[in-house]
Amino acid sequence: MNTTQKGLLITTLGVLFVVPDSLFVRLIDADALTIAFWRLFLSGGMLTIGILAMRGLTPFRAVFSTGRYGAIYMIGVGISGILFIVAVSLTSVANVVFIIASLPVFAALFSRVFLGEPVTTRMALTMVVVMVGLSVIAYGSGENENASLKGDALALGVSALFAAVLTAARKVKPVSMVPAAAMGYLGCALLLVPFTAPLSVPVDQFWLVVMQGLFILTSSVFLAIGPRFITSAEIGLLVLLESVLAPLLAWAVVGEHPGRYALFGGSIVVAALFVSNLIALRREVRNPR
Repeated sequence: MNTTQKGLLITTLGVLFVVPDSLFVRLIDADALTIAFWRLFLSGGMLTIGILAMRGLTPFRAVFSTGRYGAIYMIGVGISGILFIVAVSLTSVANVVFIIASLPVFAALFSRVFLGEPVTTRMALTMVVVMVGLSVIAYGSGENENASLKGDALALGVSALFAAVLTAARKVKPVSMVPAAAMGYLGCALLLVPFTAPLSVPVDQFWLVVMQGLFILTSSVFLAIGPRFITSAEIGLLVLLESVLAPLLAWAVVGEHPGRYALFGGSIVVAALFVSNLIALRREVRNPR
């Protein structure tokens, strides 16, 4: 197995492990903030213990040395983890994952503003088409009892916030941000304590809470390692798997129909990003750096 194949396999596994995340929110009988607390606390705690056991405090010191970029990453991943759970509790799984798929659009805008990178014609056209798709999803939120504009807005916030996180990480490429994710998860989990009832989760469902934490932990590790071996276009294509599989999983397990507008608008978003990433991938193959 060559380096590219390894990167593709690891990144694909990272995406697949995050697919059931929204389904866990549907299955766990607790309020959104309590689910968010356990998701962040377990994944952040296990990640911290693993890093300390293998590398000690050195990786954490490296993150602190990045200054505001490390702080943006920590705060961003923690808050986006909370907003994701709340968004899924307010609107449909399909709406959330289709809207979050717009992340590359925000990433391109932030890269232009904060990194001085130009917005290509390809990306500009992608933004226009993605906005059309998001408008269709928002318009259809009124027809689906599981959907709401408030939840859609929070999902859009997750997309923008995580794009800012990735932009900050790009400013300090030599430093691994995995310890920053661990600290961000744990920090935001502790901030949630006064607003949650952690012990309100039914005892017979606690295994679901643990499984969600393990899935997020595994996904975080794989998605931190895999992208080091493949191009950004290849990453973009693989991440779209969640947008396709998560609504299908929720539909199959809990019978949550996405709704015709979500399916149509989501198809526009996914198709636009798929074509855009495919074009970028072909260009990278023709003109490797």
